[in-house]
Amino acid sequence: MSSADPITRRRGGGTYSVPNLLTYGRVVAVPLLAACLFVQVIYEGGIWLRWVALGIFVAAAITDYFDGYLARAWQQHSAIGRMLDPIADKLLVGVVLLFLAADGTILGWSLWAAMVILAREILVSGLREFLAELRVSVPVTRLAKWKTAVQLVAVGFLIAGPAGDQIIAGVTLTGIVLLWAAAILTLYTGYDYFRAGAGHLIEEDER
Repeated sequence: MSSADPITRRRGGGTYSVPNLLTYGRVVAVPLLAACLFVQVIYEGGIWLRWVALGIFVAAAITDYFDGYLARAWQQHSAIGRMLDPIADKLLVGVVLLFLAADGTILGWSLWAAMVILAREILVSGLREFLAELRVSVPVTRLAKWKTAVQLVAVGFLIAGPAGDQIIAGVTLTGIVLLWAAAILTLYTGYDYFRAGAGHLIEEDER
């Protein structure tokens, strides 16, 4: 079978495989999304920028599903993809939450929900990095996937925020409720990850 065979290429993964290109697109979407929200929030730009930001966010969120799906279906796994995929997700959500807090879409007690989500992402990333050094993998649970889905939907509603409220009342409120739901799931899944890794941490200290 020659190196030009499409099946061989598909299984090879590689820097410029389709799943990786989708992940790169998600990384590029972060500054574009930040620019839209920055102009709208800081410089009080047109409310239409919320819809542009929402469109970018939805497109990026869709790639989050398809890059993993295609990598598994086509066996195009790569080291750079495994590294960038979770980073892109955390950048996307973290940057948006900061801007939503800055413009008051998220305020008061709801700031705690946002802080729980951000804190969990940092803690789990640190735990995964440490366990990777021990060659221990912590699989993503089904509940964690649901957490991510609820979190993305919540952030989408909150990006629309005041622009959405002008069309349908309660868009921002729906986003806040979903954000709290995501925060609760975040606490549980974060504890689940820590419990899964705690045994390895204790074993390492006792050596």
